[in-house]
Amino acid sequence: MPMRLRAAALALAVLTVTPLASIAADLMLKPVDVVETKALFGKIESRFVVPSRSRIGGTLVQLDVSEGSLVTEGQAIGKITDEKLELQLEAASARIRAAQSQLNNAQTELTRNEELLSRGATTSQRVDQARTAVEVARNAVSELQSTQQVIQQQMDEGALIAPTTGRVLSVPIRLGEVVMPGEPVATIAGGSVFLRLDVPERHALGLVEGAAVAIAEGEGETQGKIEKIYPLIENGRVTVDVAVEGLSDAFIGKRVLVRVPVGTRPAIVVPKEAIQRSAGLDLVSIKVPEGERSVTVVPGPMVETDDGQMREILSGLRAGDTVILP
Repeated sequence: MPMRLRAAALALAVLTVTPLASIAADLMLKPVDVVETKALFGKIESRFVVPSRSRIGGTLVQLDVSEGSLVTEGQAIGKITDEKLELQLEAASARIRAAQSQLNNAQTELTRNEELLSRGATTSQRVDQARTAVEVARNAVSELQSTQQVIQQQMDEGALIAPTTGRVLSVPIRLGEVVMPGEPVATIAGGSVFLRLDVPERHALGLVEGAAVAIAEGEGETQGKIEKIYPLIENGRVTVDVAVEGLSDAFIGKRVLVRVPVGTRPAIVVPKEAIQRSAGLDLVSIKVPEGERSVTVVPGPMVETDDGQMREILSGLRAGDTVILP
């Protein structure tokens, strides 16, 4: 036999007598802690909802926003007018002009009496009386000017101001309607948005602040984290707030599917390549005293472990089995 053929035959004989377990990796099975999740719907909420209220009573004559409008803090979004205030302002102006005329007359009278006193033609008492009249008239003018400023301030408060930066959720008042002081004209969602969940109370003890939450977004998933767990249980539900970076505020109140970690459980897992499909059955090769045996298993979902993504085995394997990996 030629030397080349003899070497090939020897190599084939070695492979034939060498057990498969000696050339494959082995995995000793032991339970691992798998995070158990609960699928439910969360609702997009804003940090706070603030109404833009009318500060005076009157008629809404200007409205610059509608549902969905974006506003900034301090922005004028409408105007309320009260015709009575305009009339009061005109009356105050007229009273100021009259008081100013009285002040001018009193000052003229004071000047004349001071000249007469310098020539000895009047008394100091008469000069003091004239000086007092000037002071009274000056105070009257100041009082009326203050009243005018109050009326002007009331008119300026007819401007509707956005109390915060955010999105307008509702506008219950329409142009031409009469509004009362303190009545909300627009409701604004301010601050960032987050997800609010109502978790069944049986999972309350498994909730942990800071735990990652998987959130369905289109065809993929994004991640959030539990930032607050409320201690009050209502109607068998625990309220949980989840912070999500980049969450859209286009629709406040929108429901979003999430998976919340509610605890851990032991599970038997193997790498997905350890499972072979044959004749409609899922098989895993394990070591036995006689060598190697294929067992039928029922695989579960993919789970996240410290070693990465693994396939959970629901039945067919138990802790202590040695899996032969291909």
